[in-house]
Amino acid sequence: AMKLISGVIALLISVLCRVVVVRSLGVVKTLPTHRQSLNTCLTSSLQPSWWNSCDVSNLPYDSAIRVLVKYHETYGDLVIPRRFIVPATSEWPTEWHGVKLARHVYNRKWWTKHIAKKSDRVAQLNKIGFVWERMQPEWNLFMEAMVTYRSIYGDVMVPASFVIPRDNNEWSKGCWDLPLGNIVHRLRLRHDFLTGDTAIERKNQLDGLGFVWDVSEHNFLKFLTALRIFSKLEQEEHEHTIMASTIRVPSKFVVPSDDYRWPMILWSYPLGERCTAVRQKQLYVKGHPLRQQALEEIGFRWSGNATLGWLDVVHAAAIYSQMHGRILNPPLQFVVPSP
Repeated sequence: AMKLISGVIALLISVLCRVVVVRSLGVVKTLPTHRQSLNTCLTSSLQPSWWNSCDVSNLPYDSAIRVLVKYHETYGDLVIPRRFIVPATSEWPTEWHGVKLARHVYNRKWWTKHIAKKSDRVAQLNKIGFVWERMQPEWNLFMEAMVTYRSIYGDVMVPASFVIPRDNNEWSKGCWDLPLGNIVHRLRLRHDFLTGDTAIERKNQLDGLGFVWDVSEHNFLKFLTALRIFSKLEQEEHEHTIMASTIRVPSKFVVPSDDYRWPMILWSYPLGERCTAVRQKQLYVKGHPLRQQALEEIGFRWSGNATLGWLDVVHAAAIYSQMHGRILNPPLQFVVPSP
């Protein structure tokens, strides 16, 4: 039994040693090309540290064409994701293994060195669907994407997780897979693209699109505007009635989407839900006393919609109990009758 156990342990050690050696040599086992998924090639695990030690832009044009043709044969186009890494398999040119392909072929340096003033190469790239729009500076692609987003959604409030979809003709192919939401987030946080001599011009371009620099302030002002319109409409509707100076928004009130007394940007806005969140979670106002003051000045109720104090409720409950044989179990639909 001891000999058997020793043999098993020796076998396991041998297998583990082989795995370590294989990994240290950078040998990666992959599925056959026809079974490869594009997502598989988007991970950095296919890129050992000893690859990319040379500048692939210095490789001959014929080498680049081979890898581009292979990509086209495998995936049907040359809309290469920005994170795509050339797999380390025999089907792909060895000198390109582990390279982020889009980064090296869609840039001005590669274009200047291998394509400029060479019409035969331009024609060759056209045949396999080279995406010339990707040769633009990143700022130009970003602005093109922002203009398209605005035309589709009506604003440029891009969610942080938004990535431009592939195979969607509403978007330029040069923008496919662009992580637009992440770029917008970094632009607000770090002012990416807004350095140097072009900073003011670029900021003006964004302002012209309606870019929101402070999302928190934008959302608060939208809420404040909705409250003011609600209050105004309520007063117009009850102009012959004495109304309290406070704003009482039903908790389930949603701005109607077919009422032109409201601006279209507020249609379907869940105003009642937002009021509850402001009261219970201090949405928009936590750490902002001036915002809280602005709400109080227009009559926002911090205690909700109740107009009665606790003692008034207790008094009404006592009367109900006395009228019903000392039993306090009013139906949900019970309303105190008018005098």
